[in-house]
Amino acid sequence: MNIRIITQNNTANKQILPIIRTLIKFHKDSYTPVSRQADPYKVLVSCIISQRTRDEQTDKVSARLFNVASTPAEMAELPVRRLEKLLVGAGFYRTKARHIIAASKILLEQHGGKMPDEFDELMKLPGVGRKTANIVMVFGFGRPAIPVDTHVHRISNRLGIVRTKTPEETEFALIKIVPRRYWLALNAVMVRHGQTICRPVSPKCPECPAERMCMKRNL
Repeated sequence: MNIRIITQNNTANKQILPIIRTLIKFHKDSYTPVSRQADPYKVLVSCIISQRTRDEQTDKVSARLFNVASTPAEMAELPVRRLEKLLVGAGFYRTKARHIIAASKILLEQHGGKMPDEFDELMKLPGVGRKTANIVMVFGFGRPAIPVDTHVHRISNRLGIVRTKTPEETEFALIKIVPRRYWLALNAVMVRHGQTICRPVSPKCPECPAERMCMKRNL
């Protein structure tokens, strides 16, 4: 895996800390404290739904689904055709329906209907990759991890913190330079920043609190 960090670790730490602190302060209401974590199972299902789906559409589809089924037992009992209809609006909804039902059955058969709180066990579930597993760890269990989605990957490179080609490369690069105490907040803060300020097209640079520290790569 070819990962480039723009500076040596010590210098990168000095560069990234002011940026993270600035963004956390600016978006202080965007992440849930560890003491108020969401239902890990709902986090898992919503994250599966979110793959290749816009954030607002993910929220809409997830809410519709959870009004019908919100536990592994309830989800496993849904006919796949009905689940597919509930997921219409999310990309690749047929594949996601199969993954959600299969994951729910595994949770019932192998984990007593409970969500495992270990990364490796989460990775064994259908439809779960590193991003999804890390999101469940952070938002479901309050465990330090760095979930890297399109927002985190794009903004980290735009800021000049890393030079990476894939979200997975970005995850491992950030792990090296971001102090562990900031891992819980990093995804939520960067997602909010990507949605409101550092947008893919026409970013609102004059409104960004970190503009003076940003290298504006790929703009």
